[in-house]
Amino acid sequence: MAEAFARIHGAVKVQAFSAGSRPSGQINPKAIESMREIGYDLSRHRPKSLSEIPDVEYDFVATMGCGDECPLVRAKQREDWGIPDPKDMPPDEFRAVRGMIESRVKMALARVLEGAGQ
Repeated sequence: MAEAFARIHGAVKVQAFSAGSRPSGQINPKAIESMREIGYDLSRHRPKSLSEIPDVEYDFVATMGCGDECPLVRAKQREDWGIPDPKDMPPDEFRAVRGMIESRVKMALARVLEGAGQ
């Protein structure tokens, strides 16, 4: 969802990637439905491992609560958002996590774009 929000709110100004250390092989159907509710088709995304994204230094990397277990991805700015995994949550709680992710993405984009002078 974070990649989707970066694409939505960053438009052509950013190139967003999302990957995991242990991708599940499929996008969570609850995430697809949750994003569909706000008009975004997440079904066109697919889970990716870290080895599938470019090996570059990113302007910004957000991790989602993996703490010391997070693999190293080079970044100018890094934050661990500590957002709970909503995969087993009921729809209302899932939507709340979606909102947290969107809010954090918007704040990160503002900082990154400001730093880039855009």
